[in-house]
Amino acid sequence: MKNRGGLFVLRIIASTVEELKLQTGASNQFFMYFGNFKIQYPSQSRASVFSSWNSIISGLVTNGLAKDAIQLFLEMREESISPDEFTYPCVFRACSDLSDLNEGKHYHADSIKFVSESNLFVASSLINFYLKLNITDAARVLFDELIERDVVLWNSMINGYAQLGEVDKALKLFQEMLLEGLSPSKFTVSGVLSVLATTKELLSGQKIHGFIEKSGYSSDVVVSNALIDMYGKCNMVDDATKIFETMDERDIFSWNSIISVHEQSGNHDGTLRLFDRMRCAGIQPDSFTISAALPACSHLAALMHGREIHGYMIVNGLKGVREGDLYSENGIMDMYVKCGSLRDARLVFDRMKETDTASWNIMIKGYGLHGYGKEALELFASMCKALVNPDEVTFVGLLSACSHAGLVDEGKELLYCMQRNYWVVPTVEHYACGVDMLGRAGLLDDAYRLAITIPTKPNPVVWRALLAACWMYSDSVLAVLAAKVLFKIDPEHCGSYVLLSNFYGAHGRHNDVIDIRRAMQRQKVRKTPGCSWIELNTGVHAFATGDHTHPESDEIYAKLHALIRQLHEYGYMPNTSQICPYLEEDNPE
Repeated sequence: MKNRGGLFVLRIIASTVEELKLQTGASNQFFMYFGNFKIQYPSQSRASVFSSWNSIISGLVTNGLAKDAIQLFLEMREESISPDEFTYPCVFRACSDLSDLNEGKHYHADSIKFVSESNLFVASSLINFYLKLNITDAARVLFDELIERDVVLWNSMINGYAQLGEVDKALKLFQEMLLEGLSPSKFTVSGVLSVLATTKELLSGQKIHGFIEKSGYSSDVVVSNALIDMYGKCNMVDDATKIFETMDERDIFSWNSIISVHEQSGNHDGTLRLFDRMRCAGIQPDSFTISAALPACSHLAALMHGREIHGYMIVNGLKGVREGDLYSENGIMDMYVKCGSLRDARLVFDRMKETDTASWNIMIKGYGLHGYGKEALELFASMCKALVNPDEVTFVGLLSACSHAGLVDEGKELLYCMQRNYWVVPTVEHYACGVDMLGRAGLLDDAYRLAITIPTKPNPVVWRALLAACWMYSDSVLAVLAAKVLFKIDPEHCGSYVLLSNFYGAHGRHNDVIDIRRAMQRQKVRKTPGCSWIELNTGVHAFATGDHTHPESDEIYAKLHALIRQLHEYGYMPNTSQICPYLEEDNPE
């Protein structure tokens, strides 16, 4: 009876490990009871219930107690209880959780004494162990030596290669699997697609897409989501959108994937439209959705959308409104700054329980962008008083603020003392701000001297700032000099050509305008089309130059022409000084 009772206790321990959900700290008490049990009963009795040992070891591994699982395995061996095909998979998983390659190799050698190397269950766990520790060669040797290989094992090997970025090997093994008549699971297919998305292997991705269509996986949500992501990362936005629109069923990952695709491609208007569609479809956005939608609001200056998203975050308790979540709070503040609402941005800033350098930088940059140079300098003083160390971004914001507000003396002092007082070495961006600041103030000679004394190779941003100042103050000699430098160091940027062309046009030098246009044609440089947008209750409406794609374009142009007629009635005359009479131009109005 005594022995029977002991076995019963051991079985109770084994059967309740999973239910108890062992946590760190509970294992010591467990080993105390288990140790007492070992003393009471002979090894022969425990050997007959080795499955209970396996259950306990498995429970420990499952609940994150890998070290305890290994310790119990060693106790099991000391008691001369032989491990079996169910013991070693738990041991290998424990070793992989601990990232202990040497121990894993030791138990690999040990397992050969008790279990056949051809045992599929043990071999699979051992292959997964080596794959998790990035030892693909050892995993492949074991894989190739197996006579029998099931779909799960093929999937593990393919996904192992895929996750380690060994795309060629993953695809080759994928093809071998198909040749053997085995069908990859949807998880294998989606895993391979995720790697192809990262490596931007479009051709391979299209081949996998063809297999998906033939195998009937195209209706699977997980696979479709992976296809959307793959095409999006390969800049095939239309293909990604087509897959999304043909899906019969969509989950939150489907929406997040397509929203991310549009945002990463620069289609910010499309991002917000999809965000609105998602909510209308009854899918609640999560923190990932918000992280894609907020930048879209920033780029479009869509303040109403931004406020709605911020409100949604607060109501739903999403990441970004919790105390101490600096990344998301900074994102909200940055959105308000770029949407022109400094008041909202400052409210977020003042309510933050904790700030970092990025928080201060966002507000300083915001003040600078909107012409509040003195406020930016005052905030910088508060930043230093709060013992927050400024960085390179801080001084870019400060110098830009001084430039826009005409605070030349303050800006010059910052540029020359930033390294001496704050240990921040000036970069090209800082010097570009300095050139822009001096140029805006009409100090063209000073701006030129600064541009040629920068301790780096000529930078397009610096010289473009100088060229813009020359256009503003009609300095033709310096303008031509700056343009020559720009055409040499950045011949494919349209901005330099446009600035110089406008300069010549404003001064009636139409032959020079023609020369600039021809130079652009030779260099195959095209001017980026203009774009504007307006935010209404119905959403954000974007318009390109000569755009007729809007569904209400007829009404829009009719209203526009009516407004132009009214302007003429009040004596308005368009400024055509920069229009070259030798070139065919659109209506200057």
